[in-house]
Amino acid sequence: MSIHRSDKTDKYEHHDYYGVDALLSEDHLLARQAVHDWVKQEVSPIIESHAEQGKCPHHLFKGLADIGAFGPSIPAEYGGGGMDEIAYGVIMQELERGDSGIRSMASVQGSLVMYPIYKYGSEEQRKKYLPKLGSGEFIGCFGLTEPDHGSNPSGMTTNVVDDGDSYILNGAKMWITNSPVADIAVVWAKREDGRIIGLIVEKGMKGFSAPEIHGKWSLRASITGELVFEDVRVPKANVLPNVEGLKGPLGCLSKARYGIAWGAIGAALDCYDSALRYSQERVQFGKPIGQFQLTQKKLAEMITEITKAQLLAWRLGSLANEGKATSAQISMAKRNNVHMALEIAREARQIHGGMGITNEYPIMRHMMNLETVLTYEGTHDIHLLITGHDVTGLNAFK
Repeated sequence: MSIHRSDKTDKYEHHDYYGVDALLSEDHLLARQAVHDWVKQEVSPIIESHAEQGKCPHHLFKGLADIGAFGPSIPAEYGGGGMDEIAYGVIMQELERGDSGIRSMASVQGSLVMYPIYKYGSEEQRKKYLPKLGSGEFIGCFGLTEPDHGSNPSGMTTNVVDDGDSYILNGAKMWITNSPVADIAVVWAKREDGRIIGLIVEKGMKGFSAPEIHGKWSLRASITGELVFEDVRVPKANVLPNVEGLKGPLGCLSKARYGIAWGAIGAALDCYDSALRYSQERVQFGKPIGQFQLTQKKLAEMITEITKAQLLAWRLGSLANEGKATSAQISMAKRNNVHMALEIAREARQIHGGMGITNEYPIMRHMMNLETVLTYEGTHDIHLLITGHDVTGLNAFK
């Protein structure tokens, strides 16, 4: 039996069991609805075919800019949305309800490219790059992870050598979202004295290439590649002047992880919504499968975990708006909410039975995507150790 979700109303889709919407402002709700409607119109009709083909829908970059998904909490004077952190969160939630890869396109642009230029860049850099990034004229990417250094970014070997008014950049970065189509890359590298700095590397600089990575079974609608630097001359004017050390890239990752904590809820909601509808219409043994106790157990546990994640994200957003959200609190929310979403995807697959493995339903696509979300921007285990360090004061990384 086939249940076409496009024929249904949206009455279930927010699944606000504890009335969390009452904690959101009118602006938050309007932003969420606008992105929700855009996803329904522009993403939902094409996402399964693009994921199946492993093809990034490049044309959506402009649409993401038009709906304010690039840097929602960056001031409007620099090309951002001028909204607060909860607005940023609900926007990421609705994008990931559509697809984790689409949310990644926006997360990287806003949190890992626009944010460091705004936070750590010069005024000249802000004016030069941010409006074009906010409008989608420029696409950006973020270079931290290397082939041999993921969870240990301090071990990076990408390096710069001082050469007068420029640095000579050598090295490679791996698993970089947007890199093959990016106009600029925010790259982190070591100076000769061992200090880490951030540089804005522009497409077309001699010796800079960004080959695409193929063969992914996850985030198939998101384009991923490498960054390769072979004696790339980067003007010192492109160095981010207001940060040194791992504080810079880790601050960017906290911003991105915050968005992921919200985004994962969207993927969970989409899986839950599909499973709930299916359970009410799929008949076995003369009654809807939603009438069976074990199916109700699955659904009840799903909505319970979603509700807990919604409250966790809302409280984190409130702290972020006050400037009080810590990196450890963000780690807890990212770890919990992504794990929650992945477990819900797996349970939803069971409720759909054999149909759950087909692309007529979003379940397997979300499940495969979430396997990546579980480990990028800090792995599930690394975030656990961050919380452990925070509560004990003892560093397990040393």
